[in-house]
Amino acid sequence: MTQDELSKPWQAHTLGEALQRCTRLRSDALALITEQLTRNWQQISDRAHSYAKALMAHGVKRGDLVGVMGPNDERWIDVFFGAALIGAITVPVNTRFKSAELAYCLERADVKLFVTVDRFLNIDFIALLRAAEPAVDTGLPGQVLPRLQTCVVWGEDRPSTALSEQAFLNRGQEISAAQLQAAMQAVTPDDVLLIQFTSGTTAFPKGVMLTHDNMLRNAAAVSQRIGLTSSDRYFNCRPFFHVAGSTLSLLAVLETQSCLVTQPTFEAGGALAMLARERCTFISGNDTLFQLLMNHPSFDRSQLCLRGGWAAAGPETMRRIVHDMGIEGICWSYGQSEASPNVVKSDHRAPVADRIDGLAKPLPGVEVKVVAAGSTQALPAQSSGEIHVRGWNVMRGYYGQPELTAQTVDAQGWLHTGDLGVMTAEGHLRFIGRLKDMLRVGGENVAPAEIEEALLKHPSVANAQVIGVPDARLSEVPAAYVTLKPGAAMSSQDLIAWMQSRIANFKVPRHIAIVDNFENLGMTASGKVQKTKLREDAIQRFAHP
Repeated sequence: MTQDELSKPWQAHTLGEALQRCTRLRSDALALITEQLTRNWQQISDRAHSYAKALMAHGVKRGDLVGVMGPNDERWIDVFFGAALIGAITVPVNTRFKSAELAYCLERADVKLFVTVDRFLNIDFIALLRAAEPAVDTGLPGQVLPRLQTCVVWGEDRPSTALSEQAFLNRGQEISAAQLQAAMQAVTPDDVLLIQFTSGTTAFPKGVMLTHDNMLRNAAAVSQRIGLTSSDRYFNCRPFFHVAGSTLSLLAVLETQSCLVTQPTFEAGGALAMLARERCTFISGNDTLFQLLMNHPSFDRSQLCLRGGWAAAGPETMRRIVHDMGIEGICWSYGQSEASPNVVKSDHRAPVADRIDGLAKPLPGVEVKVVAAGSTQALPAQSSGEIHVRGWNVMRGYYGQPELTAQTVDAQGWLHTGDLGVMTAEGHLRFIGRLKDMLRVGGENVAPAEIEEALLKHPSVANAQVIGVPDARLSEVPAAYVTLKPGAAMSSQDLIAWMQSRIANFKVPRHIAIVDNFENLGMTASGKVQKTKLREDAIQRFAHP
């Protein structure tokens, strides 16, 4: 699809209709490249139809919920697209969930059929499933998850009640082409396509309901902003169970009929090799993922063919993406799951300085305002406050939680994001940080992102994360966790001294821990550092009697 086609007035459609368009226009074109296989759009469509028939044969209907837990590969797409064809709702399950979180997700979302890999990343998912619902070994439905009727397992280790993928697909032969077509025709763009469980870094996750129109329109709008076309190969760093992996990667490729290149899970060395081997032209991710790529020992800009993409990152990381990785067309991005997920994104044709600085306008048809705490009135330009969003991208609500939905989306349709930002006089949004992450140092409000940006300017610092720790005199003081670039060496005290001449004294970290990585301290599978876990560690590490 060309940029001219993407810029035409939006016509709401379903995922099935988008897939049909791909097979009509580009059936033989490459659609997917993994480490194991390639598929063209016709093969993607054929597999989706096979899965759709199998789901129908096992009693799944429009509006039923289908859970899927596995790596980024063709099978995950089979489930997602197959369910979408018949109006079933996909519930992506985080592959880092423990048994209690898995049980909560399956129970909260009323999952009727669950598809899982047996093992991945040295994790025994069948053991997690058994702990969540022991009846998988005796007979479903069980007492813990009474709505779960069928389990399908990719792999050889299957509970006695679970089906192999082939046995599951064989049942699909019972469904005629006419029956499938009738089911597909009943699906509408306003039907819920996916329930996205938030990452759960502070509490049990919430199920965000997103429609076909929410996700496909977001994917198309983002593709238009970043300049993605059918001739591009888009490397996906994010897990499919995250909206950045589903909407902004997989569905962006579907809307543009381009090609997705993906690993089972992100690993920087393997990603760099795949980027070079497959001559990928687009990439996206958050600051941590880009820092891991640029600081990896095998990083070699000359091997890359990247020309565009987007990053949810601060100015220092954006600058390095442009100058060190050579991605001149990189765009800055802000969003959250409840907004499908993108809210604002810079245009690839905008001045590179604005894109580095994190300035972007809302997507077409999306309203954004910045308000003071406890108010709904927009603040004057250049004033900081909570970001509120209204438009076609706002979620349908939290599944089964109407009270929480009403607290998050007001009667006028404004989504209260819980994020802090500033609107410029020109209508650009600049993201400051999460309101709950803001520090209160001796009565002064301090944004952790500001301190992180200052730390990243040090030539030896690869990544920096700042949280607050209790202090008897100032109530709270900044503490930082830092990783260094390969071959660099320095002490925490040297880094603190370096910072003292660059930011106000009350913003200088009182404590700095130089660590090898953030994996052992706490990261989500989508590449975000879990600051709640950092703070727990910091209180233990830096506490004074």
